[in-house]
Amino acid sequence: MMKFYIGSGLKNCELVNYYSKMLEENGWKHTYNWAKNFKGNETIEDLIEYSKLEQDGIKEADVIIILLPAGRGTHIELGMALALNKKIFLCSATEEEFGIENTVNFYQLPSMVRLVGTADENIREIIK
Repeated sequence: MMKFYIGSGLKNCELVNYYSKMLEENGWKHTYNWAKNFKGNETIEDLIEYSKLEQDGIKEADVIIILLPAGRGTHIELGMALALNKKIFLCSATEEEFGIENTVNFYQLPSMVRLVGTADENIREIIK
């Protein structure tokens, strides 16, 4: 069974939950779904606890999925995944995220699997 973690910006909570549902329906295990916990009225103590759960989720995962556009925290998750030599999928609905105006230099690393398409298209590629 493949274990996965999904990093993304807060505005993508619904998309994170969709990817999670589809992957779990295909027998994959989500190591930690931060999007289910986020309420919008968190305290600093909540954020500290969430960050520990997210870090553990990344460590436990076989695959890290980054949904673009990403937030600040997502890039920290990406850095952890790189440091831990995890398989990383960068998923975007458009090529814009990978263009020189919007990209992050780490998105260009040869180890990154860049997927551009609908959520369903990207999920099919991840499952392959």
